[in-house]
Amino acid sequence: MKKFDWVVTIRLNIFILKLVGLWPKGNESYKFNFYTFYAIISITFFVYGHNMAQTFNIFFVINDLEAITGTIVVSLTLSLSIIKTYFIIRNMATLKNLMVILNSDMFQPKSTHQKNLVKSNLREWKMFYMVFLIMTWNSFLVYITFPIFDKSVKEYRLPLMAWYPYDTKTSPSYEITYVYQFVSALFIATTNVNIDTLIAALNMYVGAQCDILCDDLRNLRNEQVPGDIDKAFINCISHHKNIVKFAEDSNKFFNWIVFAQFFTSVISIGLSLFQLTVVTPFTNEFFTYIIYGMAIIVEIFMFCWFGNEVEIKSKNIPYATFESDWTAASLEVKKKMVFFAMRCQRPIKLSALNLFYLSLDNFKGILRSSWSYFAVLYQVNTIN
Repeated sequence: MKKFDWVVTIRLNIFILKLVGLWPKGNESYKFNFYTFYAIISITFFVYGHNMAQTFNIFFVINDLEAITGTIVVSLTLSLSIIKTYFIIRNMATLKNLMVILNSDMFQPKSTHQKNLVKSNLREWKMFYMVFLIMTWNSFLVYITFPIFDKSVKEYRLPLMAWYPYDTKTSPSYEITYVYQFVSALFIATTNVNIDTLIAALNMYVGAQCDILCDDLRNLRNEQVPGDIDKAFINCISHHKNIVKFAEDSNKFFNWIVFAQFFTSVISIGLSLFQLTVVTPFTNEFFTYIIYGMAIIVEIFMFCWFGNEVEIKSKNIPYATFESDWTAASLEVKKKMVFFAMRCQRPIKLSALNLFYLSLDNFKGILRSSWSYFAVLYQVNTIN
């Protein structure tokens, strides 16, 4: 059977990460070369530079509740790009190694049925990727073109509230700053989308491997040579160990990223809801916050969905073990099967620093927390 290329599914994702300086060629990590220099310059100028400008602006509007919430609601998401770029660069060697392991013989589908199982997982990820990409781009375009459609460019209003050490309300400083914000926001949005979907892809791969393992276990047979089932089961045990190791290494990479994303998502969704109560309904600004809030919800739902899928699919492993032709196995293998099934009672769980598991229950908890945060802000604003 032709070797299945797992990585080709996320080739667009990897290609875009290459463009923004976050994926060195081949299986290499960062080296002292032109690409590393390009990555340093682009990330420093567009990610760190823009986030610093937005952070400084907070000190100038700190006494205005409406203005400061409007600034923070966007800057929180954009500032996450600092954490995300740092951890993907720091863990680049681990990520490249995960891609190599993924295409190893151990992780290959062994039948047409298993390929169909894998393709089902890949289609699910592609759907999430396109939905999240479209929503993020819509949010970006609405934010960046808001002054144009609102006709506030005549007042030299910038798309994103930020502070610069020069007067932006004169030409050509205004036009140059506008272009800079456009490019920076595009760079950051592209970076965030593709790092987030890469994390979702790693989780999806773990779930797909659980599907393959379950199918291998169900089809354990002793049809030809006595002892075949013994050897096949040993391979399944080894496969399970590799899946757990793959999941652990993936989790180490996105631990802090997901933790920061969960924390900021609670605040961002709550602030978006609050902004909807203070801006004029059904205006460009009103729809901007709706689109932005929906993009954040899709983002955390994607994390929680694939994390939840890993947990559910890993729970099927003990049951798949006893769906095999275990009666034909030797007594020694039967004992190993019982021990293996007992060990697999603890499912594979992906988490954020072991504080929050990536599950649909925690997704609902994030939404509840966001609503509580919004309720507090709304009450404070009403009293004032």
